[in-house]
Amino acid sequence: MKHTTRFAHTLLALLLAPFLTPCSTAATPDYAVHDRIALSGDGKWDYASIDASQHRLYVTHGNQVQVVELATHKMAGAITGTEGVHGVDFAPERNLGFTSNGRSDSVTVFALDSLAVKQQVKVSGKNPDAILYVPQAHQLYTFNGGSANVTVFDVPDMRIISTIKVGGRPEFAVSDGAGRIYLNIEDKNAIEVIDIAAGKVVAHWPLAGCEEPTGLALDIAHARLFTICKNKTAMVVDARDGKHVADFAIGAHPDAVVYDAATGRIYVSNGDSATLTVAQQLSPDRYRVLANVPTAAGAKTMAFDPSTKYAYLPAAIDGTLKVLVVAPADK
Repeated sequence: MKHTTRFAHTLLALLLAPFLTPCSTAATPDYAVHDRIALSGDGKWDYASIDASQHRLYVTHGNQVQVVELATHKMAGAITGTEGVHGVDFAPERNLGFTSNGRSDSVTVFALDSLAVKQQVKVSGKNPDAILYVPQAHQLYTFNGGSANVTVFDVPDMRIISTIKVGGRPEFAVSDGAGRIYLNIEDKNAIEVIDIAAGKVVAHWPLAGCEEPTGLALDIAHARLFTICKNKTAMVVDARDGKHVADFAIGAHPDAVVYDAATGRIYVSNGDSATLTVAQQLSPDRYRVLANVPTAAGAKTMAFDPSTKYAYLPAAIDGTLKVLVVAPADK
């Protein structure tokens, strides 16, 4: 009987093998908070981002952006004068970084190596929130939540090329590197697609069952979008036609999601649940939650370092802003 059972398990594994990605057979790791990086200053925080070229973590915080050396977890400096700053992105081939300043309707341009501010430019809308640099086009996009439009800049000249009207309040955005940008429309429960060459929205995909989508990530190899929803759901959408293909449970008040192509894992930061959801891609249309790692209340945004598998989550703890460093237990 034992031999029969073993044979059945082996046969089942062989039959399922073509449908599984190589990473789906990896052992499930334990995750934990390994460090807490203290940041100074008052005010709300928003995005966290990593500049891989300089090995630095950026945390937008009040009217400044605080910069941390990833190797030492020590402060590298700060970019000030960024009133109501939301997001930050990088053009490493130009040694440039960019912040979206919501209260001043502007972008701050700075040098990645020295952090010196080079210029500030106005956007063609209100309250720029998400910001995205597309290296293939040498263009910078700000997603303006107060005016339901997108400002497109030429880089490095920072000349406004166009303003693209979108169907509602834009949230996170991602590029496929091949001419398309995907963005969540938070107040319309939808994803829209911008064609870079055409300079306009070419698709509007309603997200039935997804309330107020915020974070967005992309699996380019399998053409899968991961959008996270207020109603504790992560939705998986085909990036070619907007078809809903899968979903999995997450926590309350999610705001950021990351897809790690090397492992096929998806990470979602849940502010109200104080957890980091880790899910495994078994195939492009099948997913399994591996863990809900305890973090801290309010830890809703996140940056992820694919080289170390460390996740960095800002949160207010004991009255001060700290960045929680979450990593696999074997790190």
